[in-house]
Amino acid sequence: MTGQQPGGGSAVEGLPVGRSEGRLLVPALMFIALVVAAVGSLGTPLITSVATSFHVSLGSAQWTLTVALLSGAVATPVLGRLGAGPHRRAAILVTLAVVVAGSALTVLPLPFAWLLAGRAAQGVGLGLTALLMGVARDHLPEERGAAVIALISVVSIIGAGVGYPLAALLAEFGGVRAAYGLGLVVTAAALATAWRSMPEAPEGRSSRVDVAGAVVLAAGLLLVLFLAGDRDLWSRDLAVAAGLAVVAVVLLGVWAVMELRSTAPLVDVRAVRHPAVAGANLAMFVGGIGMYLLLTLITRYAQTPHGAGYGFGLTTFVAGLILIPFSVLGFVAGKLMPRIRTRVAGPLVLAGSAVVVGGGFALFAAARSDLAELFAAMGVLGFGVGGFSAAIPGVILAVTPTSETSSAMSFNYVVRSVGYALGSAIGGLILAAGTGPGRLSPDDSAYTSAALVGIGAMAITTLTSLALGQRRSSETNP
Repeated sequence: MTGQQPGGGSAVEGLPVGRSEGRLLVPALMFIALVVAAVGSLGTPLITSVATSFHVSLGSAQWTLTVALLSGAVATPVLGRLGAGPHRRAAILVTLAVVVAGSALTVLPLPFAWLLAGRAAQGVGLGLTALLMGVARDHLPEERGAAVIALISVVSIIGAGVGYPLAALLAEFGGVRAAYGLGLVVTAAALATAWRSMPEAPEGRSSRVDVAGAVVLAAGLLLVLFLAGDRDLWSRDLAVAAGLAVVAVVLLGVWAVMELRSTAPLVDVRAVRHPAVAGANLAMFVGGIGMYLLLTLITRYAQTPHGAGYGFGLTTFVAGLILIPFSVLGFVAGKLMPRIRTRVAGPLVLAGSAVVVGGGFALFAAARSDLAELFAAMGVLGFGVGGFSAAIPGVILAVTPTSETSSAMSFNYVVRSVGYALGSAIGGLILAAGTGPGRLSPDDSAYTSAALVGIGAMAITTLTSLALGQRRSSETNP
């Protein structure tokens, strides 16, 4: 079977999969993508329970989520490069073994530091998404592979909506260890699935990893995501925060220069500079800020106590149920995408999806006094995010060699992670600015202000996508 490059370009000969492996491959890819996404987001609904169980502050408990995102962002480009080489199957299996080991640490009766170490190991699994896309592109027919890649992209996002209510329910009845126990069970199942179904990568590819580049990129990303996650630092010591931000920018600039000079770069920066790839990553970055901003606003609003004069005072579990429309409609959008892409160009799908997300912001800004309205806004958000996530791989991979699939998509994942982190941080800053002296909750108007910022972000995303589509049209029809 041949792995083909969508949109033209040279085909790269892939390895055929056996009959039994072929039947297992697609559901295995979906299952693994869902598991690593759900386990990576397990920290979200458990922050309060962790603070209570381990007798730590909420700020410290927040690191059970932040450390997973950090390790995922750092591991992603390294895994992406390994996935572009001949040892992709081994990289997938070893990574899942690390995730299983981390899951065991979260369940064992160990101190809080070991829980953080376990969560960091679980977060490494977030970097597998790009490798799974590479498997689909190499071992499935072109049309089928494109549809599967789109669904992997969607599942990597909506997985949070699956894990959130389940973890919250287990924590409510069995405690935080029971909730993390779910992660141990499903990650062990994912490892067994990968062992049974993952084929070897095609031969003749380089597996060299730019270690120096990986270290510099890791340092830059750690600073960026740390600054995005630690909102208190900006208000407590602005000079230090600004200084660290400058250091982060310098490190990322140095990394880009190193990659351009490297014979085996983590990411082919020259390919990233292609207008289609650069435009798609810019749209993903700005769009990611808006998408995660609305997700944060809705979940926080739903859990705000009635005493604030608004909100619904929902428990963690009930608030998690609000994510069900997000996951369901996101998956529906992903399934519809192959049909839509036959009629509409990828950049225009990105633009349309950004408009849908902007509609979710407008709905939240105008109507949030009833719980059904929050469900509706979350459903609109899910449909827009699902469409956007399903379309973005096609736009990037249309101009990416098959051998660079994992590397190109890992870079896009890093861009997405940084955008999501900034979206969460911006939401927190706006709500903090709208919180009066002596009050625990922000004014209701702060949510409206944040929603307007989100509408602006999605407008920029829409315009970027339209410009990308216009350029592609002019290149196709000179």
